[in-house]
Amino acid sequence: MNSRTFSHPVRFADANRRWSVVFLGLAAVFLPGCAEKQVKVRPWAASINVRPNIPVPAPGYQPHYLDDSAPDLAWDFPPPPSSLSVTRQPARPRVPAQQPSEAIESRQPTAPSLAPELSPQEIAAAQSQMNESVAVAQKNLDATRGRTLNANQSDLASKVASFLQESKDAARDGDWTRARNLAKKAQVLSEELHALL
Repeated sequence: MNSRTFSHPVRFADANRRWSVVFLGLAAVFLPGCAEKQVKVRPWAASINVRPNIPVPAPGYQPHYLDDSAPDLAWDFPPPPSSLSVTRQPARPRVPAQQPSEAIESRQPTAPSLAPELSPQEIAAAQSQMNESVAVAQKNLDATRGRTLNANQSDLASKVASFLQESKDAARDGDWTRARNLAKKAQVLSEELHALL
């Protein structure tokens, strides 16, 4: 092959290298100038050291003075509301304090009586049945006095006494059906207690 054919691509490559070196040299000359013009950020604490540039009036400039005939307007604007101010609400009415038991009783409506309406004959029959059951229960309960009772017997005796008291309370309220039923329960438990003695 001829040496001229090889020299042509080598010359083209050398020319490319030369242009790239020139381009990089020009870029190095112009780019560092841009980096120096960057805005420097100053910390807030150093802002007191910065002095403003006061413009100098142009030569021959005369400032316009205010006309004395202009009306003097007063600044009667109300101050803006403060975010710390408290909005006033109307005072609450004062109510005398109630005792806790009175407050509970006043809120609860009176319970209606659930006692069935009995005829005079039914009332008399309920009273006599109640009296008979109370007498039997009281007799069996009295038999336990002076004796040492175990836990089961003591429990039965306290239940009999409780039913007898509830029966008397129901009779005082006029609920004869309930009084008769409670007296019957007291009688049954007292007979069970008497059997354990």
